[in-house]
Amino acid sequence: MSPEMPRDFIGMSLPEQPSKYYFTLRSHRIVVESDVSVQNIMEKLQSYKSRVALIFEGFQYQLGDFQLRVGKVVPSHSENLRGIVMEVEYLPISSLEKSRRIMEEFIEIWQEALSKRSLPGHFIHVEPNFSEFGLSDHYTSQHTAVQYATVMAQLIASAQAVSTVRN
Repeated sequence: MSPEMPRDFIGMSLPEQPSKYYFTLRSHRIVVESDVSVQNIMEKLQSYKSRVALIFEGFQYQLGDFQLRVGKVVPSHSENLRGIVMEVEYLPISSLEKSRRIMEEFIEIWQEALSKRSLPGHFIHVEPNFSEFGLSDHYTSQHTAVQYATVMAQLIASAQAVSTVRN
């Protein structure tokens, strides 16, 4: 494999788009949407090897104009918790720029509520620069894929750091 070819990418399917599969090549700032069958084709061609498989499972709530998804992240063959993910969507507005202030206020309220409790771990606000991936201001499933890829990379890195400290 030539050095300019990406070796690592994150692939995922989203429950709201079950017929689609998304690949994110973070080092090249590319997100690709394809038919879900591409995963089977790549496995049969042996063109990639899955190193880590994480499962996000949880619940979805509707709170007024907000859609809230909260879930745990576990490796596919284990029950070891890797993290808890909260995804917030403000439904009336699909423009990232127009919804930014509302979302920032929501995050501030959430962080204030969390700071009053002594919970283990820490809260990380993930907001990738979508324009680096060539994505527009109008929010799409590709934006969601980039966000989840960023979260997965963070979780994988923290798991590797914990593993390194233990050894």
